[in-house]
Amino acid sequence: MTAPERGRVRVGISGWRYPRWRGDFYPKGLAQRRELEYVGQRMSTVELNGSFYSLQRPSSYQRWRTEVPSDLVFAVKGSRYITHMLRLTDVSQALANFFASGVLALDDQLGPVLWQLPERHVFEPAALETFLRQLPRTTGEALDLARNHDARLDDRTWLEIDEDRPLRHAFEPRARSFTDPAAADLLRRYDVALAVADNAGLWPGFGEVTAERIVYVRLHGAHDLYASGYTPDELDGWAARIDGWATGATTPDGRPRDVYVYFDNDARGFAPHDAIALAGRVGDTWDRAGAAQPSPAAPAEASSRR
Repeated sequence: MTAPERGRVRVGISGWRYPRWRGDFYPKGLAQRRELEYVGQRMSTVELNGSFYSLQRPSSYQRWRTEVPSDLVFAVKGSRYITHMLRLTDVSQALANFFASGVLALDDQLGPVLWQLPERHVFEPAALETFLRQLPRTTGEALDLARNHDARLDDRTWLEIDEDRPLRHAFEPRARSFTDPAAADLLRRYDVALAVADNAGLWPGFGEVTAERIVYVRLHGAHDLYASGYTPDELDGWAARIDGWATGATTPDGRPRDVYVYFDNDARGFAPHDAIALAGRVGDTWDRAGAAQPSPAAPAEASSRR
C-alpha cells in the first residue's frame, strides 16, 4: 500500500460564540442557537474551547454533533484544570473525568485533543513524560480511563464508543524553555504534535513536526494578539507552509500529514473570514450540503477586509 500523496487539510476557528461576529460574519437576525450550524456550512472543523474552562456535559457534545454536517471534525481543548492548575501532575483522576464528560460522544467527529500550557509552565522532562505516558492513544483507552471518573460525574457521564479509533494529541507550550530540542524529541517519542503557533512573537511559534499523522496550527494574530487579521500575502505564506506539511515536502520523513488549522484572532471578528480565505488557498472547500469537496489550492485573492 502506498502512502497518500497529500494529507487532509482542515481550516476552522477556535470557538464560535462571539458577540462581535453578529451582524458581520453571522447575518443580522441569525438566532444564536444556529451559529454553530452556520459555521458548519462553511468550515470543515471547529476547535471546542468551552472544554478548556469547565467540564462540559454529554448532552452538549451530542447537540453540537447534530448541529453540523457529519464530516465536520471537532478538536477539543483539554481542561485547564489539568494544564494550568494541576500543571500536568497527579492528573489521573482529572483525565478520567475529562474523558467521561462527553468527549467520546463525538464518535467519528472527534479530532485531536489540544493541551495548552501557560507561559509560566517551563519544560520539565520527567514531569512531561509522566503526563504523556498517561494520555490515551485510542478511544478505547480513553473509555477505559473514563470509567474511573469520580462521584461528581455519576449522573453526567458518557461511557460508550461506537468504534475504537486512534486518538491524536497536540501540545501548545508557551514557555521559551520548550525550544530545548529535548522537548520536541520527547513529544516525538510519544507521537504528540507540537503545535505551531502564530502569536505576534509573544512566545515561541515552534514548527517542528513531532507527530506521525498530524500537524496542528493555531493562528492567534501575526501583529496584535487575538486582534489583528491576516493580509493576503500572510495567508499565502501560511498556505505554502501547510502545503509542505500536507504533501510531505517539508516533513522530516517526507510523509504527508493531516493538517488542522484554527484561527483564534477573534477579538475584532477576523477569525472566520481569515479561516475561509485560507481554506480556499489550501483546497479545503466545504459545500452547504455538508460534504467536503477536495480541490486544488485556489489562487490567492485580495481580501475585502484588508
